[in-house]
Amino acid sequence: MKNLSFKAMLVASLAATAAMGVVQSASAADEKYVLIHHSPDSETFWNTVKNGASLAAEEVGATVTFRNPPSGDLADMVRIIQQTTAEKPDGIIVTIPDLETVGGAIADAVAQGIPVVTMNTGTAEESKKLGALLHVGQPEYEAGKGAGERAKAEGMKSFLCVNSLFPNVAGQQRCEGFAEGLGVPLGEQMIDSGTDAAEIANRVKAYLSTHQDTGAVLTLGPMTAIPTIKALKDNGMAGDIYFATFDLNPDISQAIKDGVINFAIDQQPFLQGYLPVITLTNDLRYGVLQANSVLSGPGFVTKDNLTLVESLAGKYR
Repeated sequence: MKNLSFKAMLVASLAATAAMGVVQSASAADEKYVLIHHSPDSETFWNTVKNGASLAAEEVGATVTFRNPPSGDLADMVRIIQQTTAEKPDGIIVTIPDLETVGGAIADAVAQGIPVVTMNTGTAEESKKLGALLHVGQPEYEAGKGAGERAKAEGMKSFLCVNSLFPNVAGQQRCEGFAEGLGVPLGEQMIDSGTDAAEIANRVKAYLSTHQDTGAVLTLGPMTAIPTIKALKDNGMAGDIYFATFDLNPDISQAIKDGVINFAIDQQPFLQGYLPVITLTNDLRYGVLQANSVLSGPGFVTKDNLTLVESLAGKYR
């Protein structure tokens, strides 16, 4: 198996954590980790990642600090990585939104002897290239493709991809994967929505008014899903147009329950925060490191299985 399943990895990590708890008073070194991500302050997705990292840090007796560029500017993210490297933390957990832009700063941290785990955005191959210990995340193209295949099975032949993630390549990969799953070229079916909620809603309505044969809508997270729900309600299409989204929060769960969203693609952000802290701690304290990167998703949440996860959405899911 090229990658461990997230379920198997979680079981192993929890077992390791429990074992460490027995001897923590003798071995805990109060490691200090920094988690750096690429998203702006307005992106609520990261609350679940933070919950996972914070719980893991509490369990092993470490501390974790969270940093990100407030506006999502990648040049600012590079500076944050460089400043963090200069502080010499015990470990860095970081996303790879664009290898060309942030890769050099991450590789420099590794070169200076700081253990690095990459997570969320990026790939296992990119992580290995930079010298990181491993990657915890969802393969974005494959996740988009799986979603597109589900839509195709329901008869969809065209779509709108609402992309707020520019210049993060993960957004492009998700949209391209969805197009592949549908069996159609992406072409001009992806829009740069921006990150302002009102502007996102307006751009969705404008696209759908000029492309009235659009069969499906794909949003890339709560930042675009919530304004898109409003746009569809405003133009009377809510519940009629096929709607898929990445990620979960309480509003998305309610929209699934209401029949507005057909399904959500769950990359399990809790694991993306939790597992890197456990990985760094096991490596630093015991020299124990799993052999491969970890796939945290994709999973698909529909009305049929929503009750299993909705109470945890936005906190642990």
